[in-house]
Amino acid sequence: MLASTTKSAALGSQSEEDMTGKASPVKVPNIDVERAACDASDSDRAAFERRIMRRIDLRMLPLLGLLYSLALIDRTNLGVARIAGMGEDLDLSVGARYSVVSCVYFIPYILLELPSNVFLRTFGTRNLLSFCVVAWGAVQLAMAFVPSWKYLALCRVLLGAFEAGFFPALVFIITTWYRRHEVQKRCVYLPIITLFRIFTVSRLAAFYLISILTGGFSAILAYGISQLAGRAGLNGWSWIFVIEGALTVVFGCVAWAFLPEFPDNNTFLNSDEKKFVLQRIEEDRGDSLPDTATMWKVLHHMSDWKIWVYGIMFMCATIPAYAIGFFVTVILSGMGWNLELALLLSAPPYVFAAFSVFVFAWLSDHFRSRAFFLAVQTLLTLVGFIITGFGHQPGWRYFGLFLGNAGSAGCIPGILAYSSNNIVSHSKRAVTTAIIISFGGLGGIIATTIFRQEDFPRYIPGIIATISCQVLLLVLLGVLTLHFWYQNKAKRNTAQGSPGGRIDFLYTL
Repeated sequence: MLASTTKSAALGSQSEEDMTGKASPVKVPNIDVERAACDASDSDRAAFERRIMRRIDLRMLPLLGLLYSLALIDRTNLGVARIAGMGEDLDLSVGARYSVVSCVYFIPYILLELPSNVFLRTFGTRNLLSFCVVAWGAVQLAMAFVPSWKYLALCRVLLGAFEAGFFPALVFIITTWYRRHEVQKRCVYLPIITLFRIFTVSRLAAFYLISILTGGFSAILAYGISQLAGRAGLNGWSWIFVIEGALTVVFGCVAWAFLPEFPDNNTFLNSDEKKFVLQRIEEDRGDSLPDTATMWKVLHHMSDWKIWVYGIMFMCATIPAYAIGFFVTVILSGMGWNLELALLLSAPPYVFAAFSVFVFAWLSDHFRSRAFFLAVQTLLTLVGFIITGFGHQPGWRYFGLFLGNAGSAGCIPGILAYSSNNIVSHSKRAVTTAIIISFGGLGGIIATTIFRQEDFPRYIPGIIATISCQVLLLVLLGVLTLHFWYQNKAKRNTAQGSPGGRIDFLYTL
């Protein structure tokens, strides 16, 4: 039953920021969780909460992290396939063919993210996400048999179309399950065998950490697969696409049974547990239940200038991440290392990046601060690319890759957490997430075009462009944070002069 308590009535008056930065009422149904925590002490409630959140974490994060890892592997294995013989077989070194094949992926990826996220509830998260995984896995498998670079480009377009709705949906789903200051931090103990435990890690970073580590070793895996050259009459690069594509299709089929829905319509929690989860979100920001996404509402959300600032910031963060993902083995080869050593050396920067993301995610949520730690990681990226681009010793340039990869990898979930913390309502969350990640696609296009074949082996123009984007990110971060600071100050001043002195919503800085 629904109770009409004073507390519930207060929760129903939570506010949503509109495009002017002012608050407008959001009507959310009251939610009663008295049965879930009936007669429980604070310690009992805390134990109940830990148990429920641990169950949610284990159900969602490993699976989503694994599927996103497959997406990253299938998206970026082009570089290893190229040096494993595809470049020669398909004449990818002629003109700008490799850059064209790399960047055409991002055109449908950008265009289809917003409609996919808006209609996510209509299609159902399990249906849409599992379809995306199986479809792009099938395209990846087909890439093994392309006879020319033009057919390869066509497959890359289809790959971008099927992957478009996946990452925005993951971020959208995760941010609806957790309170604002849990989005980038999580406290969970995962037993591996009997003793191993993972301590504190961002929930957005949690699934992203899995993808970083998997992506770091994907080049080595792909090179190992390429040694099957000649089996069944296929070249080594074809085997890369066959095996990785087939694995993706299998995981997509299996994942359908386990992919999570939104908290209000999930099936793995009982009714009391579901009410408890919804109440936590309601108390935090007042948008536990979805609002209807209409065309007018979508356009209204898109008129908020802050969404576009977040998007440009995300684009600046993804440029170095994509540059390293696509070109790390090529860059390392240009430093003088042979192919095998270049592939082996491509993994350690990702291991370091995973550790860095882990630490900064914990610090960001522990101190409830987004902007400061984003600025620090952006500076890491900037310094790293300066060292890689303008250092003279291969060892120092390699060290620069550690810093650049760690900084950019941390900024990606950091910006997504910063934006999600300052949004209320499911419809705006869907629009914002899709637009921001669409700008990540623009970052991919830029990264694949500024690191040109004629600039090998040092890629100085691409390095300079990447550094400039990090400076732009810092400027935009400062402008946005200053705006939020003034908005919070105005709300506090208004609350001090009002009889109740209540502030419904403050921006996270």
